[in-house]
Amino acid sequence: MARKFLATEVSDLCVGKPPLRWLPATATVADAVAALKRSGDINDNPFESSLLDLLPKVDDGRIKHLEANSSLLEAIDSILEGAQNLVIPIKTYNQRQQHLITNPSLGTTTSTTLHNGKEYCWLNREDIIRFILNSINVFSPIPTFTIESLNIISNETLTVHYDDPAYSALPLITHSHLNQTSVAVVNQDNTLIGEISPFALSCCDETIIAAITTLSAGDLMAYLDYSGPPEDLVHLVKMRLQERNLTGMMDMMDDYYNPSSSSSSDEEFGAWKNGGMGRSYPGRRSEAIVCNPWNTLMAVMVQMIAHRVSYAWVVKEDYGLVGIVTFTEILRQFRSAVGSLNTKTFAVLRGPKFGVKLQI
Repeated sequence: MARKFLATEVSDLCVGKPPLRWLPATATVADAVAALKRSGDINDNPFESSLLDLLPKVDDGRIKHLEANSSLLEAIDSILEGAQNLVIPIKTYNQRQQHLITNPSLGTTTSTTLHNGKEYCWLNREDIIRFILNSINVFSPIPTFTIESLNIISNETLTVHYDDPAYSALPLITHSHLNQTSVAVVNQDNTLIGEISPFALSCCDETIIAAITTLSAGDLMAYLDYSGPPEDLVHLVKMRLQERNLTGMMDMMDDYYNPSSSSSSDEEFGAWKNGGMGRSYPGRRSEAIVCNPWNTLMAVMVQMIAHRVSYAWVVKEDYGLVGIVTFTEILRQFRSAVGSLNTKTFAVLRGPKFGVKLQI
């Protein structure tokens, strides 16, 4: 079993995953948004800027290309070196019907999945963790140890106090977005109240700008609730915008939350059953996913995958914040267990208490 695991190629993880759609570098943001609309992933208005304007000017290594026959260990090493997503060419291409699109702005007809005669797959940390979970018996008894004993809890958390202005968390939100985590909202006793997630913010409409400008971090969590912002918070935002003479944001809020429009379109602007207002975004949530130091590695992995998050906050019984555990640290633990492809035994856990050798 262990030999089979070590012989795994990254292309094995691509089975069943849809091929990537592609656009040329000369495409505009409007072209990208149109492609996303066709796939049902976006409902916003297009822009006429170039896609190149949205790409980082310097390659920071967060996206890395690997060959289809690269080993699973190479993929794990790439992620531990800073890559967040891996682009893998799909080994075999089925002669299925291609979805062709005609782009007047580009003057060409291109395939949405073929690029230079190849299809590509997109892998991330969750894909690798899922694969490891399916082969978890290879690492026995490591998955039964607590995350505390494995020393994978990081105390380098990004936190903001409940009563702090929401805009004070913007630098932390930017940093958490780069690390694919979130900002913890705590009280004065360092008790975890909730979180502000970059992913939740990305699911919001333009009114989130006004909310961040006027609300506290704690109120912003309520504003991010998946069922839409509560009516009292909408009124509070409007009142504070008026006090600061921010007429542009006031007009924007009125466009989204005009009471006269709520009766005409329940789907777009209607009042919600819980008394809230605004638009519903299923991806939004402010509730933090938590675990305890005494939880096993297996339990935490299952919890994170079930909630589709790449991290979990570690708390005490009273919800005092201890730290954070991430997919990256979990992968680092498994990588240290595996060792290298040339070893005949692998895995010595950190500390003499849990020294265990796994035979190949």
